[in-house]
Amino acid sequence: MPMRIITIEDFRKAVKAHYEIVKNGEYSNHFDPPSPANLRKLCLKLFRSIDNKDDLDTFFLFFGFNFDGTKKNLFKDDLHKFKPVGAFFRGDTVMPADETVYFAAILVGFQPRPFNRFKKEIEDNELKIIRQTNEISSSVKEISLVDVIEEIKDENFNEEILEESSTQVFQPMPKPIKINLFVNARERILYNFKNRLKKTAGATILIFGLIGAVIYFAFFKNHCMQWSEDHYDVVDCSSKDNGNPNEIIPLDESLLDFKKLKACDTTTCFKKNGEAFVWYGKTGNQVDFFNDNGKGRHPETNVSLRPVTHYMFNKYLKGKPCE
Repeated sequence: MPMRIITIEDFRKAVKAHYEIVKNGEYSNHFDPPSPANLRKLCLKLFRSIDNKDDLDTFFLFFGFNFDGTKKNLFKDDLHKFKPVGAFFRGDTVMPADETVYFAAILVGFQPRPFNRFKKEIEDNELKIIRQTNEISSSVKEISLVDVIEEIKDENFNEEILEESSTQVFQPMPKPIKINLFVNARERILYNFKNRLKKTAGATILIFGLIGAVIYFAFFKNHCMQWSEDHYDVVDCSSKDNGNPNEIIPLDESLLDFKKLKACDTTTCFKKNGEAFVWYGKTGNQVDFFNDNGKGRHPETNVSLRPVTHYMFNKYLKGKPCE
């Protein structure tokens, strides 16, 4: 039985399943509902006592700055960051960004985390199960039917013959006893064989069940997507009031890598041959930049996207420092 490779999708499902367990527990007031404000309060409460390097690294990966419990307005301009976490918990988004899942795992107290530790522990456990399965299979294969018959004959001989010899020394075994020996041996062989089959089948079913139950939590397959801040999230097509005003559209996997950029004067917008690979959309006095042209339209305003020109770069990006 080959060992299955653990993926980030397994981690997503495990974290979501754990949320369903703890959402009515100690921090239920922060999960009902999992709004940005409630999740921010929970984050502050948890991280004031966290000194784990992995969790602190996850915080930096998610927010782009280090946690500092002494700052009063730590999330003043970043409250929107909690929106995709709440959407993930509610089930509105089943394919969020990886860093969203890493951060969500901390909020619900999921272990083992982060993903690399989860992957190692699950694969180690599966490897142990596979080894145990192989040992069971090997031991079953090594059972010899002849050995079983001989063992049963020996047991019956000791039970039947020695009892007779206590009253009649060296008296030959009567034929009826030989017949009983054959019947008993046949019954014992059939019983042992069936018992071995039941144990082996039961062990196999249990092993496959354990491997599947370790990480899988059933999700309905979704076929829609919705623009969220700077990227598309895969969502349930029936999602309605999730706090996101953007249109829910049919899933298009080619758009999952389409993102809005935080462009500045150091952003590389042109190839060596001068061709632009950054696109922009202008709405009034505001200009948004993207890593691709998507489907040729701004996902929020529906204005046309055009490749960046040197004029647009000089007017809107030159001299603009990176945040």
